[in-house]
Amino acid sequence: MARREGPEPEAALGPESPQDQDPDGTEVPPVLPRSGAETALDGQASRYFASLDASVEALQQRAQQLIDRVNDSRKDDHTVMSSFRESLLLKVSGLAEQLEERLFQRYGVHNALIQERLQQLAAVVERVEQAQAELQQVCRTVEAAYRDLCLQPEA
Repeated sequence: MARREGPEPEAALGPESPQDQDPDGTEVPPVLPRSGAETALDGQASRYFASLDASVEALQQRAQQLIDRVNDSRKDDHTVMSSFRESLLLKVSGLAEQLEERLFQRYGVHNALIQERLQQLAAVVERVEQAQAELQQVCRTVEAAYRDLCLQPEA
């Protein structure tokens, strides 16, 4: 019989054996010696579970990355909304100032019209007062004439 080169079969089951490591490089605890069929099944199961653990970890990392992206996106949205709010406040403030200026211009025009009408009213009131004074004078004159007529002896 030919002799095999390399480590003894028991030595191959030690911690340095590539069979005792998961695909991601973590060590698998040593397995107690069992029959050949059980050992093969346990090796496949441990590799399967190690692969499953690696997949779960990868999914967890992917989920965390997605959460981080969502949070970053929310921060960006908040920044955009803050900027939009500031811009909108500036525009609204500018529009309010323009409206206020236009109102004051209208007030100025209306004040001028009101002032003109008040002057016209004052002139009319003055003429009415003059007419009233003239009318009172006429009434006094008529009253005096009536008294003179009533006091004269009848001929």
